[in-house]
Amino acid sequence: MTWDSYRAADHFIMRSARLIDRHRFAYHFQAGSAEPVRVALAAHRNLDGGYGNGLDPDLRGHGSQPVATEIALRYLDELGPVPTDLGNGVCRYLASATNDDGGLPAVLPNVRHTEAAPWYQKTDDFSSRLDVTTMITGLLHKNKITHPWRDTATAYCWKHIDSLNWTDPHEAIGICCFLQHVSDRERATDAMNHVARMIRAVIDVHPRATGHVHTPLDLACHPGHIARPLFTDNEIERNLEAFEQQQRADGGWDACWDHWDTAATLEREGMRTIQRLRILRAYGRIQFDLPRPRRTA
Repeated sequence: MTWDSYRAADHFIMRSARLIDRHRFAYHFQAGSAEPVRVALAAHRNLDGGYGNGLDPDLRGHGSQPVATEIALRYLDELGPVPTDLGNGVCRYLASATNDDGGLPAVLPNVRHTEAAPWYQKTDDFSSRLDVTTMITGLLHKNKITHPWRDTATAYCWKHIDSLNWTDPHEAIGICCFLQHVSDRERATDAMNHVARMIRAVIDVHPRATGHVHTPLDLACHPGHIARPLFTDNEIERNLEAFEQQQRADGGWDACWDHWDTAATLEREGMRTIQRLRILRAYGRIQFDLPRPRRTA
């Protein structure tokens, strides 16, 4: 990636991204403080401990939703260990949103009464989702957040991973987060061996694939990722080259989500641009010197 390409991305973020993602960009690439990210994220937090208020661009309502809370945990994790009080508040909310089987739905029924993407607003399926539950539970394990909800959700994750016969890209990403960070490493290794072929089969390794596809780099987002051995060096290299070539002239990357609202699409593009830059740097494709994030101890 050239300096001019990076500067174009910088200008795109300043021109089009929302405030929280501007602060994230500054944190990751310009030695910015973590505190503005935390403050911006706090504006999306509700009294129940969950997150909403448009944190997920496809959910414009005020109320907390599991998928928005997942984004909040991912943003908090970028900054360093998740503070215990925030982690416990999240778990308190998740306990209130959990189905009887111990898993989380993507959204709750109150989504029908808010501004939201049609695939959320018109859904009738509020059953538990392995993708959401594994991602959130994995992040809680990574950050050493202990809570009865985490234990219940961990049991749900193990049960469904052990019995898995097929998966999809979203689910694969969550499963890998869980298996990378759950404390039982021997069981995690066995489970990864069980799901490896399924995961490999649903990730599109062709760098020119179009549409709502997931590449090896969307899954193995850094070289130390648990899924990195599923792909050859050549597949990773070709997809890194494709990432670089897919940057638009305005500096951003397409969101690759179904378009339903102009504001939501622009917000997704800001998020996607930061994601692409982080992956390119993790794999050594940004050769010039940029400040590293100052993660909280």
